[in-house]
Amino acid sequence: MFVVENVFMEFEPAFNESSSSLSSSRSSCGHWYVRYGVCIACKSTVNERQGRAFNYLLQGLQLSYEAAAFTKRFTTRFYLQNEKKLHLVLDLDHTLIHSVRVSLLSETDKHLVEEAGSKEDLWRLDAEFLTKLRPFLHEFLKEASEMFTMYVYTMGNRTYAKSVLKLIDPKRIYFGDRVITRDESPYVKTLDLVLAEERGVVIVDDTRDVWTHHQSNLVEINEYHYFGVNDPEESESYTEEKRDESKSDGELAKVLKLLKDVHCGFFKVKEDLESQDVRFLLQEIDFRLLTNDV
Repeated sequence: MFVVENVFMEFEPAFNESSSSLSSSRSSCGHWYVRYGVCIACKSTVNERQGRAFNYLLQGLQLSYEAAAFTKRFTTRFYLQNEKKLHLVLDLDHTLIHSVRVSLLSETDKHLVEEAGSKEDLWRLDAEFLTKLRPFLHEFLKEASEMFTMYVYTMGNRTYAKSVLKLIDPKRIYFGDRVITRDESPYVKTLDLVLAEERGVVIVDDTRDVWTHHQSNLVEINEYHYFGVNDPEESESYTEEKRDESKSDGELAKVLKLLKDVHCGFFKVKEDLESQDVRFLLQEIDFRLLTNDV
């Protein structure tokens, strides 16, 4: 199977198909794929400014801008033709989960620390965080993974992201190594780091502003705010209301329905996949939702 986790196996077709850039001649090599500053093809030392780092997939990996564009096209076409899958980028905090520092918990919620681990959706992370999984999360990931190759993209650091993923994807079935954090992208989120063409990528995030250049790919989900904290500026939490978000009619269930519509619309005409674009489909769906609300 074609898998992103094994980076060199993934790029092998690209190596074969781009022989001009991977020539054994140092003068003609495009230095497409570099590791720790050394071109994989010609073994030359390469200036880091000639490409973009993809350390989240493999430490020290760098792709030239040409290689990144080629690999995005290759990956997209492979999954469209062989797996009938698009790509899905998921935020963590307030989208799939709610995490809070234990020290910031409101007085009325401190009892939840003792309950962590006794419930399948409430966990203590590294003694510092208390994490609640959003209702319908497991069902959402299972069904979405049948239609999409999935990434996690978080403004949390890698240590935190790995701790969370041990809860929601312990066997690495859904995300593998496709986890981008603030270690790679500290200020804004960008699809430049996702190895797929933008026309085949859907983003689900509760924060629109971090996707400066990719808002047409974005499905904005309402923030999941479960815990009460000692901060007057925070919105009212579910624990304060003594309830939780609905599983059957909550935000993840609604987003899953929308993703199914996008997937169905994209693959409606198999002979025309090259011209399909999720951004146009999302616009059409938004328009239908608006007109239905009128």
